[in-house]
Amino acid sequence: MIKESACKKCRREGEKLFLKGDRCFSAKCAFTKKAYAPGQHGSSFSRRPSEYGLQLREKQKVKRIYGVLEKQFRNYFEKATKQEGVTGENLLKLLERRLDNTFYRAGLADSRRLARQMVSHGHTLVNGKKVTIASFLVKTGDKISFSAKFRKSPSYAMIEERAKANKTIQDWLKLDAKNIEATIVKDPARDNIDAQINENLIVEYYSR
Repeated sequence: MIKESACKKCRREGEKLFLKGDRCFSAKCAFTKKAYAPGQHGSSFSRRPSEYGLQLREKQKVKRIYGVLEKQFRNYFEKATKQEGVTGENLLKLLERRLDNTFYRAGLADSRRLARQMVSHGHTLVNGKKVTIASFLVKTGDKISFSAKFRKSPSYAMIEERAKANKTIQDWLKLDAKNIEATIVKDPARDNIDAQINENLIVEYYSR
């Protein structure tokens, strides 16, 4: 299977998914240059999607935003249906609580993809213990930080600058910019999710 680039994923969904961090805000952004679907007929093809098509595209979009594969995404959905509250919102909150997303939301990585890489390489800690699973779900009271070895690397200096300059951290996280450590102070809320997502379409897709 050919792996689609991050920029093509944005073009496929017809909107910026901010998969490449700072690059997405620059003039180098591929979506800015080619705001149409990839492929030979991408710039000219237009057809009104069916109801199923809309549901499928919304599911694919959210999977791409959080970097989750189909089986794992379905597992999140099934878990969300068993929780109290609105299923669609429960799904998004579970995705927000992923460890890679938490590092991204705390401003300690400029994209979820980079955060996922740092976690898988063993650079990240939860409550002082190394966690290498990007899908690890954080909970209220957890503290996330970096390993002592990674703190000595050149990459860490860039993270320090980013953390100290970050003024937009979400209210479910508290960042200690001096020690570069973030604390989960409460569960993320639906209002914290800034992407344009219609979670009801995803619920409808899996309820067919």
